[in-house]
Order: sequence, then C-alpha cells, then structure tokens
Amino acid sequence: MFKSKALLSVSSDAKTIKGETLGFLTGILYLAPATTTKWNTCSMAKIAQCDVACLNSAGRGAFSSVQQARVNKTTWFFTERNTFMQQLVVDIAKLIKKANKQGLKPLVRLNGTSDIRWETVGFTDVNGIEYVNIFAAFPDIQFYDYTKDANRKDLPSNYDVTFSYSGVEGFQPYVEKALLNNMRMAVVFRKEKDIPMTFMGIPVVSGDNSDVRHLDDKVIVGLYAKGKAKLDQTGFVV
Repeated sequence: MFKSKALLSVSSDAKTIKGETLGFLTGILYLAPATTTKWNTCSMAKIAQCDVACLNSAGRGAFSSVQQARVNKTTWFFTERNTFMQQLVVDIAKLIKKANKQGLKPLVRLNGTSDIRWETVGFTDVNGIEYVNIFAAFPDIQFYDYTKDANRKDLPSNYDVTFSYSGVEGFQPYVEKALLNNMRMAVVFRKEKDIPMTFMGIPVVSGDNSDVRHLDDKVIVGLYAKGKAKLDQTGFVV
C-alpha cells in the first residue's frame, strides 16, 4: 500500500492563503469523499445529496494524481489506522514548527473533503501513549471542520465545527436540528452575486474571504458554487 509522505496540505488554496493575513497557517487533510472508495467517509452525503456537487472536484482536485493521493490516504486511514494517526501527529508537529518560524498560529482542518467524526478516533503514538483523539494530543492547537452531521455536540474545546447546509427536502430535519443546537452554518449559493445579507433570518458573512471559521459567531457563512457544484440541481446549492 502506498503511504503518503505528507498527509496535510499547507496553504494549498486561495482561502487558506488569505487566512495568513489574519495570522494563521492552515494545514488541511484531504481524503476521498463519500463512497468514492469502499469506505464511506461522509455518512450524510446521500441524504444531503452533496456527493455529486462535492468540492472534491474543485481546484487541484480536478487532477487525477490528486484524486489518487486522496484514495491512498483514505485506504491508509481505514486499513492501518494507528500508523496513519502517527504520521498525522508528525505532520501537525511540522505545521506548528513552520507556523512558529513565520510568526503565525497553526490551524488544522481534518475534513477537507470528508466528514469523519474525528473526536471518536483514538490512537497510540510512537511512544506508546494512548490518546482519545488527535485533539487531546495537541490541546493548544486549534482545529476546525465543516460537517453535515447535526448531532456533533460536546466537542473538544479546541475543535470548532460549522454545519454545512443543504436545501434538499429530505435534509431539512437536520437543518432544523442544527439551528436548535445553535450551530454556525455554511450555505453554498449558486453565484457570488446571489449571496444575500441574511438567510433564514441570520446574518450572512463571506466564507470566501478566508477559511478561518472559529473566529465567526453564530452566522451563515456564505459560499458560492465551485467545481461540479456549479451545475448542481439537487437543491444542495441555493
């Protein structure tokens, strides 16, 4: 099995590069989304119908080599979980060192193109120390993600999660639950000009200015469609 030398992509897209102006150096883990492999990394994708419009195809994701790298990482995660997590520890440590050299704060997003409950993923490091999750291994580092799972509550204090909206009718009970749970929500609109000032009565902020979500209050994070999402007709894109 091929194992990547580096699991995290650092400052690899326009939004995370913009985050550097806010003082953050971002590392993102990109896995193969939904059921593109035999393992489902996005449990709500079919209900939300975001699997077709997934950002997996946007930017560098359009290249076959990038797609294969994501498949390789996913295979590694599911078949040799502990060595994968140990490599992730190495990568995060490198990100911290690089951020310190640049006078920036490290920021880690584990679900770049997946929706895994990382708070439940325990592991043992190379020194035999057991951790309940990666957040416990790096308690002083800020992690963040987007999720379609409205049931993710009582998360580690250094893990910030934004709920990802879908307009698909069958997904609305989950949207309502996310609202009840007071979750920040990201919404993908058809075009940039379509992004309103408010949505569902909640103020909208631009999600394309940066990917530094943990600084936002309870708002709607407005995004505009990219990649295959531009052609989405399921209702996922507003």
